[in-house]
Order: sequence, then C-alpha cells, then structure tokens
Amino acid sequence: MEDISFEKIVDLYYEGLYRFAFSLSRNEAEASDLTQQTFLIWAKKGKQLRDKFKVKTWLFTTLYREYLGLKRKNSRVNLMETEAMEKELSPVESNPLQSMDAAIVMEKVAQLDEVYRNPLVLFYIDQHSYKEIAEILGIPIGTVMSRLSRAKIQLRDFLQNPNDNLGH
Repeated sequence: MEDISFEKIVDLYYEGLYRFAFSLSRNEAEASDLTQQTFLIWAKKGKQLRDKFKVKTWLFTTLYREYLGLKRKNSRVNLMETEAMEKELSPVESNPLQSMDAAIVMEKVAQLDEVYRNPLVLFYIDQHSYKEIAEILGIPIGTVMSRLSRAKIQLRDFLQNPNDNLGH
C-alpha cells in the first residue's frame, strides 16, 4: 500500500466516492465535482497520510467535508430525480421484479432524512464499517449505530406503507 499510485487509488475508489457524493448532493454534476475535488485534494495532500491503510476512510471523510463546505456555501436544497439515483445506485438485475423492488427501495432511501440516509448509504452501498462511518461523518460509533437502526426502521415502515410520502 506504501507505493500505490494515484491512478490505482482513483481506480479503486472512484465509483464508491461518486455514489456517496451522489447520495449526498442528489445531483450528478455536483457528485462529479465533489469526487474530482476529493482526488485533487488527495493529489495535493495524500502523501501526508501516515497510515496508507486508511486511504479509503481519508477519501470519504474528505469528500464529506467538501460536501458540507459546499452545502454551507449553497444554502439551497437540490432536488434529485428518482430515476437518476436508481441508475447510479441500484444493481443491474436480470429479474424485472427484483429491479422494480430495488427501484422502490432506492426511491425510499432517497426520501430519508439526510442524517439517516448518509450512514445507511455508507454502510450498505459503500460497505464501510461503523468505525469508518464514524470517522467520515465525525460522529461517535454509537450514534452511527443508532442512526442506522432508525434508518432501517423508517425504511421498513416506508416500504410497508408505500402511499406515505415520509412527511415531506
């Protein structure tokens, strides 16, 4: 891991970073910008990272901080089209019923409050550990576990009551 090239790091983490950025920003252009900005920061500061096994966590934390900075600058809220999120986040399924189910789940995930959606996406889609999520979001592990639990409960309720619009 010590001598891993910039190109290899991009190859390894681009897709996951982009998915996370898209789940945060709900906008393809912003997700691309956030991902590119993260790699630009890595190119400038990555050599300072002492523990090269924490590259993934460092990248996701950096992306999240960039998103928060962007969000502070642009106090407006971006609306995301469900179809765009489905295209970016749902797996390709050969079974149309499974694809439909994935589309419904992703639609409901997109409607979750950001405080619950972020840990859920990081855990289930980007496959981060509780510890990594805590580092990325800057919250205690117990809070990560609590938010994941609440997110799963909300998601289950939303899926059991498809006519509810989550109070939005």
